[in-house]
Amino acid sequence: MIRDLGDGILLRPLRAGDGAHLAEACARNRAHLEPWDPVRPVEFYRAEGQERSILRSLADVADGRMAAFVLADADERIVGRVNLNNIVRGSFLSADLGYWIDSELTGRGIMSHAVGSVCEHARDDLALHRVQAGTLVHNIASQRVLSANGFERIGLARHYLRIAGAWQDHVLFQRILSG
Repeated sequence: MIRDLGDGILLRPLRAGDGAHLAEACARNRAHLEPWDPVRPVEFYRAEGQERSILRSLADVADGRMAAFVLADADERIVGRVNLNNIVRGSFLSADLGYWIDSELTGRGIMSHAVGSVCEHARDDLALHRVQAGTLVHNIASQRVLSANGFERIGLARHYLRIAGAWQDHVLFQRILSG
């Protein structure tokens, strides 16, 4: 799946060889992302570390446990990611959504478009029934992205994830994709 998100940004599948571009994007956005992410080891910001992570992700994609995408500009500069993680089949047919966007592109609707495209992919290509996402309680921008894509708030999970070095509460959302 490749989608034009506007502003010269494409949504495309993650691929082997993206490590250097992804490391550069993570380093460039480190201060922007640190409040929303787990504490990252030094190798996370290096091409080799990102490439190892990409290969693990691509193995999960091949096994049907994940769908992994990047947002890239016309110069192939990576400016974001969207993942469907923990894909579960059987009677659940569900996945967890995760995403981030370059600090220079926030507030333009690009991530809302990307999330909508990935949800369509989840429904039409992966035949999933449900997508779930969680945001930090104070991450209003991310909550707006979810709301714009038909996600409904389903609860509050106390001490849900270890983010920025501390266990933090998250608001949980879901979108039902099929009847």
